Amino acid sequence: MRIMKQGVRTIVYPVKDVAKAKAQFRKLLGVEPYLDSTYYVGFKIGDYEIGLDPNGHKAGMTVYYSVDNIKQTLESLLNAGAQIQQDIKDVGAGGKIAIVRDADGNLIGLISGPQT
Repeated sequence: MRIMKQGVRTIVYPVKDVAKAKAQFRKLLGVEPYLDSTYYVGFKIGDYEIGLDPNGHKAGMTVYYSVDNIKQTLESLLNAGAQIQQDIKDVGAGGKIAIVRDADGNLIGLISGPQT
């Protein structure tokens, strides 16, 4: 069973000062954010997204893997011993995300749906 479409698609960093982080990532990535809101700042680099989450410190940094079927992939990970951190959530425009913790407590993010 192949669950991943393209591998890693999105990395989300928790930030305390979104303005400072945004300025630093603008310099680092050399692009302006495509999404700039109070709850999330997103930068597109080719097929990848780098996100800044001012409310993400409870979860920590999360790497999201692009999957064909998020429900099936989530079930497979849970059957393999992972624990739900965040159940499947609609994030708009047909996209869905979920997060699990592996046996060592590391976060594994899943993302499906269209890429913006």
